[in-house]
Amino acid sequence: MTKKVKDWFDTQLAIDLSLKIIKEYPEFNTTSFINYIAREYLDLEYSGRVELIAKALHKHLPKEYSKAIKILISIMGNENLKETGMFKEYYWLLPISTFIILYGLDHYDESINAIYELTKRNTGEYAIRPFLKKYPKKTYNLMKKWSLDSNFHIRRLASEGVRSRLPWSFKLDESIKNPELVLSVINNLKEDNILFVKKSVANNLNDMLKDNYDYAIKVINEWSKSDNVNTKWIVKHATRNIRNLPKKTLGD
Repeated sequence: MTKKVKDWFDTQLAIDLSLKIIKEYPEFNTTSFINYIAREYLDLEYSGRVELIAKALHKHLPKEYSKAIKILISIMGNENLKETGMFKEYYWLLPISTFIILYGLDHYDESINAIYELTKRNTGEYAIRPFLKKYPKKTYNLMKKWSLDSNFHIRRLASEGVRSRLPWSFKLDESIKNPELVLSVINNLKEDNILFVKKSVANNLNDMLKDNYDYAIKVINEWSKSDNVNTKWIVKHATRNIRNLPKKTLGD
């Protein structure tokens, strides 16, 4: 029987995390941490279990956020050099993403550094969303910078992060109201040769078609003039469902 995703977040994961953390933070109370999770996880579904583990981390790590997140960064291990494996091999890092969302929003620099490191193994696409919402100017500028990063996971995050309709996340109103902010990011990625990145850019454009049809069409028409094989792939993938989309114009 195939293991359900929620079942990855169980007592065994609590034990595994404890073994990693205690090497970096000897004061960590492994017994209390494991018992905290063991008491409640069975009654919870996937998102509830991830949040439970994040809250357990907060309860058992130093109260000072900068110290706690430094410990969590130290256990992340080797970077993921593949386009796959974010969830299958690095699933155990997802509670750290939730930890950042729950406790790191008022600690911008430390959290952004943690998201950067997290993304090179798992993904920070959900953790970055509250920062784009609370600190739009500097975080959209950061996504533009990250779209030029040498690490393709970071480049993908730049696109995924600013998507207006990222699945399993809230709508990003700023991306809907100001699609030029999104374009400033994905323009840097339209010739990216990494499939992982190209899919994200295409999906981003597809989101834009749903929210700002006329604006997106102008972008697509401009990109369609390119002879670059990667740009052509992105345009084709972005417009795969275009006949089924409502014709929304900028500002609607």
